[in-house]
Amino acid sequence: MAIKQYVVDAFTDKVFKGNPAAVCLPESWPSDELMASIAMENRFSETAFAVREPEGWRLRWFTPGGEIDLCGHATLASAYVILRFVEPDADVVRFRTMSGVLTVTRRRGDGRDGDDHAGDVFTMDFPAFDLKPMPVTDAMERALGARPVEAWLGRDLLCVMPDERTVRDLNPDQELLKDLPGLLVNVTAAGAADSGFDCVSRSFAPKLDVPEDPVCGSGHCHILPYWSRRLGCDGLVAYQASARGGVIHATVAGGRVGLGGGAALFSVGTILPD
Repeated sequence: MAIKQYVVDAFTDKVFKGNPAAVCLPESWPSDELMASIAMENRFSETAFAVREPEGWRLRWFTPGGEIDLCGHATLASAYVILRFVEPDADVVRFRTMSGVLTVTRRRGDGRDGDDHAGDVFTMDFPAFDLKPMPVTDAMERALGARPVEAWLGRDLLCVMPDERTVRDLNPDQELLKDLPGLLVNVTAAGAADSGFDCVSRSFAPKLDVPEDPVCGSGHCHILPYWSRRLGCDGLVAYQASARGGVIHATVAGGRVGLGGGAALFSVGTILPD
């Protein structure tokens, strides 16, 4: 069964920036074993599989370490592929997922440089994770190489650092990170006064065989609710300070997080698993 695959850089408008994801559009569902093998072969932080069923689109996400329950950048990439190549006249796509129905809305861009899709912005409606405070521990400091000032736990561990420079300079011990609670470890601080960003973050996922996720949408479903409460505002601009970097325009309200960003197509190909 040949499978069409697109590689898309999410949360950016330029290739080689943002967070790359593979988006596979099989005619019907491959086996779980085959999807896991494709994700391992791709070695992206996520490979998404989208299949149009009678009830609508269903979406699943696989890391090199296995299936996960929520992924932001691969959802954005999947919406980009479907709204550009499959349903080009539509501006909304809804996915049934392990985390419920996720809606992605496209705001069309200016079509500069002869590209009809240039400047398109995709906004995802995601659930916010409930965060519970937890003690800052020596194990966190040893794993990260710097001591957080606060720690919170949802699906992931969220560590708040004293300043942006600490976040940017981290070189964590991947093995020690595996011993910390939570699926991912998200590290964040307030953006510098002249940065134009409300917060700066990084996301590490060694439990999923992903040392650092370049721009993590689901991680920001922890990060942004925290900063919304702390700063007392619903609209935020976040920067993920990985080597590739990426910008997220967000809203937080009613237990939901709106994550907005662009996307850039890197490649289109065909997987031949047989």
